Parts: sequence; structure tokens; C-alpha cells
Amino acid sequence: MEEFLAKVAEVNGVIYDFVWVKIGIVILLGAGVICTVFTKGFQFVYFKHWIKETIGSLLTDKNVTDKSDKRNISQFQALCTALSATVGTGNIAGVAGAIAVGGPGAIFWMWIAAILGMMTNFSENVLGIFYRRKNIKGEWCGGAMYYLKDGLGAKKGCKWIGAILAVLFCCFCIFASFGIGNLSQMNSIAVNLNSAFGIPNWATGILFVILSALVIVGGIKRIAAVTEKLVPGMVLLYLIGTIAIFIVNIDMAGAVFSSIFRGAFGIEAVAGGFAGVAIKQVITQGCKRGVFSNEAGLGSSVMVHSCSNVKEPVKQGMWGIFEVFVDTIIVCTLSAFAVLSSGVVNIETGEIVAEGIASSALVGAAFETLFGKIGSMFIALAILLFAYSTILGWSVYGTKAWEYLFGTKSTIIYKVIFVAIVFVGPMLHSSLAWDISDTFNGLMMIPNLIGVVVLCPVVYKITRNYIDRHIKGKDVEPMVSVFKDINDEYGK
Repeated sequence: MEEFLAKVAEVNGVIYDFVWVKIGIVILLGAGVICTVFTKGFQFVYFKHWIKETIGSLLTDKNVTDKSDKRNISQFQALCTALSATVGTGNIAGVAGAIAVGGPGAIFWMWIAAILGMMTNFSENVLGIFYRRKNIKGEWCGGAMYYLKDGLGAKKGCKWIGAILAVLFCCFCIFASFGIGNLSQMNSIAVNLNSAFGIPNWATGILFVILSALVIVGGIKRIAAVTEKLVPGMVLLYLIGTIAIFIVNIDMAGAVFSSIFRGAFGIEAVAGGFAGVAIKQVITQGCKRGVFSNEAGLGSSVMVHSCSNVKEPVKQGMWGIFEVFVDTIIVCTLSAFAVLSSGVVNIETGEIVAEGIASSALVGAAFETLFGKIGSMFIALAILLFAYSTILGWSVYGTKAWEYLFGTKSTIIYKVIFVAIVFVGPMLHSSLAWDISDTFNGLMMIPNLIGVVVLCPVVYKITRNYIDRHIKGKDVEPMVSVFKDINDEYGK
């Protein structure tokens, strides 16, 4: 058995290295550049507009939070459900790990990945809404599998390619949901509860099986109702803590941002004579952690954004931009400032100063410098809530992928399996399950980005159509769906 597991680990290592190290960062950044070029820098040119149409619309447009649709969720609920899966341990442990391994400069490349990822996420959501359709329950269903099959598949000679890539994406998504979206999150919760309160792992497993079953089996509407209440509150509390550290250590702001920019281009490394290796490591760590944090390009969050009751593809696309903006530019940046300004790491190199502190505990140590023991306890609780919300978000992704492969009526089978795996997570001690789940997480992006890049001209046409109608006031035919009946109904 040990030999078999060793072989599995070896094979997984090769695939992981290929997916995440050799091609992953390149194709993710490349796709972001292509999407930015095709939309003519929408995230920059129309910054004021997408801010107004997202966070600004919460106070002015009741349709954004309208929950009257009994089958589908509101735009804001879609955002919260998507954020529930992205705002998580990656924003805490992931940022600290990036600094510890790649130095402060990794944060700069995390920003770059996010700025480009905004348009990748925008493009995914635009395509998700444009190619979505309703299932037998009247619920919207969309995602990479639909624009691969109906978008890429509609290209000359690409029918079977689109269909095969759609199936592969769904298979990768289901396995990733069991791993990165369930097992690893539950293990993190169990370790935290056992460490802080001495709660046995089996008890944690039983408790969260019950909590998860009550929410997940109820479907997308119940999940959205929970995340709508859970996500804004937990993000706000975490931001208050990090902003408090920022204010107290405001005199360190210059030194912190100086170290980030100096480290980003290997200025310290140049003096040491190993610039090439150091810069590559900084870029890799920053970009990889950024992607792990906001998931732009993986094709995951588009599956829940497509469940929104929104009519305009670009409107939900702008929520995708906002999702990445909040997740990485705001939350991750404040986490990084807390770590770099509090003295728990060397501000120039990112090396951990205090002995016995793991990189995953750096944010907790930073909070302790201001709030004492309560600070680290708060971070432990935050990780618990973030991890649980991630489980809820990923259950939606897996359900939608399962539905595409096996039909709407069979989704209860997936939900039962998913909830059962919640109990398994706290009992696992091997890192192999995590390594494999990371690999499947990365494999999702390959078929997804093929579809996004090939369909960039479609994204451009839809975006230009929206700009002409809503910003320039032109009287042109709306482009809200590839299907004529839906376009006629929702394009009015």
C-alpha cells in the first residue's frame, strides 16, 4: 500500500509541477492580458462605472438584492456565495506563506495577478450569463462547461473538442470540490478547534456534518441565504482588525510598501548576486497565491454567478471584477500590511523573526501584537468561519458540475457524498489528499481558459453592446443571451 501511495504521490507531483509551475502562471497571466486587451482595459477605463454598478448599487438599486425569485438568487447573493469560496484561508495563511517563501515582493505580483484576473473573472461571468440556460426546476445553470460546449463547440470543427473539454472541466471540478473545497477546509477547522478548545476531531466532524447537511441539501437558495449573512459580517470584522493594525502602525507604511516594490524586482537579490532565481521565486509565489486566493481563471465562481437573476451579462461581469478587487486588492493587502508592519517577520526579507511560529500562524501573531491573546483567538475563529463558508461555496460548484454530467434529479447523490466527506476531513493526516486536490484545482483552469481565450471576441461584442446602450446611450439591439428566446425575453 505504501508503494502504491508513493507512486500516486510521484505521478501527482509531475502533473502538479506541469500544471502550476510550468504552464499555470503563464497561461493565467496571459489570459488576463488577452481579456484586458480585448475589453480595452475595462477595469481601468470604467473603474468609476463598475464601482457604481456594484457596491454603489446596493443603496440605489433594489434589483441587486431582490430575492423575490423563488428559484434563483439575487446579484448580491451570487457575489456573497462566490466570495464565500474565495475569501478564506488563502487570504490569511496564503498571504503569510507567500511573504515567508517569496518575500514582501510577492505581494506586488499578487496585485498584478489580481488586476489581470479581474478581467478573466469578468469574461468568465459574461460568458456564463450569455450561455446559461434553465434546468427542469426553472433554475439558471451556467459555467465553463456551457460556454465550452455551446460557445467553443459552435466554432467550425470544434464541436467534439468543446464537448470533451466541458466534461473534463466538470470531472476536475467535482474532484476539486471534494478536496480543496471540503477535505482540506474541514481539516483546518478540526485542527483549529482541537488546538484552541480541545474538541476531538470526530466531534468536529459530526457537528459540521449536521451544519453542512442543513444548508447544502436545501440547495442554492438556502446556501445563498446563509452566505449572504455570513460573508459580509466575517469580512467586515476581519477588515476592522487589519485596519486597526494599519492605523496603529501607519508610520511603517513607507517602509512596508518600499520593501514590497524593492522585493518585487529583486533589488535586494541583485546585490546578493542571485537575482534570476530570486525574482522567479517572488513572481511565482505572488501570482500563485493570488490565484489561489481569488480563483480568477479557474472557472469556479462563474457557476454561482450564473445562478443570479440578473439579465445583463456585463452587470454580473462587473460583480466578478469587484469580487477579485475585494478578495485580493483589499483583504490580502491588509493581511500583508499586518504581517509586515507588526515585526513578526523581517520587513526586507520576509523571514520569520520569532522561533516556533509557522507561516500559517503569522497573521495570528500579528494580531497578537495589538490585541494580545484575543487576537490569535480571533484569527482562529476567522479561519473556522472562512473555511466553513468555503465548503458551502464549493458545494455549489460541485453540484452544478454533477448536474451537467448526470442531470438535475441526481444532484441529491452528490450532496449526500459531499456531506459525508465533511466527516472524513478531520480524520485525515496525510498531505497526499491536499496535494491531489490542488492538482485537480489547477486542472480546472486549462479547459476553462481555452474557452475564455477563444471566446474573447464574443466578450468584446457583449461588452461593447453594453457600453453603447448604457453608457453612450445608443439605441442598439441588446446582447444578453446566445439563445434567441431568452434574448427576446430578457433583452426588453
